[in-house]
Amino acid sequence: MPDVEMLYFAALLFVFPAAVIYAGATDLISMTISNRLTVGLVFAFVVLAVWSPMPLELVGNHVLAGLVSLAVGIGFFARGWIGGGDAKLCAATALWIGTLAILSFRSMPISTTILKMDWLARLHYRETGIPYGISLSAAGLMVYTKSFWFQGAWG
Repeated sequence: MPDVEMLYFAALLFVFPAAVIYAGATDLISMTISNRLTVGLVFAFVVLAVWSPMPLELVGNHVLAGLVSLAVGIGFFARGWIGGGDAKLCAATALWIGTLAILSFRSMPISTTILKMDWLARLHYRETGIPYGISLSAAGLMVYTKSFWFQGAWG
């Protein structure tokens, strides 16, 4: 049976990065971010916060950051600036801790080969919006290395 401490460190190093990579990929392909994914990130945070030596005050700060991000995200969603999945992923990412490429892609002429791939054609059309989950995922991964979780795993 695996050592409990090893399971803990494996969870710290795998759960958040894998979830945000998956969120970014699904947002890129389908312009959706699963509610199950964001709820799973929140649940994983709670489990790991209880399991970890993270001070209660720091847990509170993480929760506050998530709630503030959710409130701002809901406001942005209400104005139509971002999607609901983006707002929830932002909050879940804040709890744990390429847009320019798409805009550039949209300014290029589209080929018939791209038109045959639904997800690429959808990304090219300005009316479909921008999958901000990609940017949130990338930012989350960059910040994650500075987090209590990552630093605690190595310290």
